Amino acid sequence: MNIENSKKAIEGFSRREFLVAATGAAAFFAFGGISCSPKNQKFQLPALPYPETALEPVISSNTIGFHYRKHHQGYVDNVNKFISGTAFAKMPLETIIIETAGKPERIAVFNNAAQTWNHTFYWNSLKPEGGGEPTGELKNLIAKSFGSLRVCKKELADAAITQFGSGWAWLAYNGETIEVMQTGDADNPMTQGLRPLLTIDVWEHAYYLDYQNKRADYVSAVIDKLINWEFAARNLKEVTGGVS
Repeated sequence: MNIENSKKAIEGFSRREFLVAATGAAAFFAFGGISCSPKNQKFQLPALPYPETALEPVISSNTIGFHYRKHHQGYVDNVNKFISGTAFAKMPLETIIIETAGKPERIAVFNNAAQTWNHTFYWNSLKPEGGGEPTGELKNLIAKSFGSLRVCKKELADAAITQFGSGWAWLAYNGETIEVMQTGDADNPMTQGLRPLLTIDVWEHAYYLDYQNKRADYVSAVIDKLINWEFAARNLKEVTGGVS
């Protein structure tokens, strides 16, 4: 991870109109950020944007139940534990991620903060009866960046399928175009100064109960039937000020 580039990018966001207020605002992505208790500033598990059964049959309620209520909740609990009594306790989650990225002595804080953030972003990257095609500014920028939506989806699928071990596949905005990224474990594009637009979770707990070792089937179904282009468009619009 190039942390210096990330910090320089953050310092220049006001000039570049890119990744606005990433470390200064409690909520800057379209899902509204991770909520905090006003009393103790501890992070709370956000509500899912849909019922646990809403993504069936692509993702079962059984998978959602374990993934959301066990794994996601565990990351929230752990980040609260690790930041308690430290300077991180009063920081927005995005700031914690940037400040701890690439620092071995802060790896436990980073992993749990980033996984808390990544999972909230993932739930919002999906929606019942999703898929289809993007519109407006997002559609135009995808065409500019990849040549076509077909190529974009193929690159996103390839990134998700070929990510070795646990990790994530992303569409991210680099200030000019959209690119596909892979990140391992808890990492996300913010640590490299890019703006995430949507993501696919390829940790095994995201799909193994439903698809066993057939990650490609899970990825294909998510892109074709669940991907939330409107969420990606809102994230892009917040950066560019354009009309999605």
